[in-house]
Amino acid sequence: MTGSPTRAAVRMDRHVLHEVGQVMRALEANGPRTEEELAVLVGAAYWERNRFRAALDFARDQGMVLQNASGLLTVGS
Repeated sequence: MTGSPTRAAVRMDRHVLHEVGQVMRALEANGPRTEEELAVLVGAAYWERNRFRAALDFARDQGMVLQNASGLLTVGS
């Protein structure tokens, strides 16, 4: 059965921290972005399947990435 990894599995994944770091650096360097724009900025098309989604979900769960009133993703506190 193929699908996106569960959030619990992602927490165990040592690579997710690197990918979250890429997401955070892209937002810090480029300001608030849509999810699609952020995916382009980090080169998510070249990541393994579902890795961008997993990293973004993890970052959101941890409060590292927030969605502002305009619907754009931004660095959390």
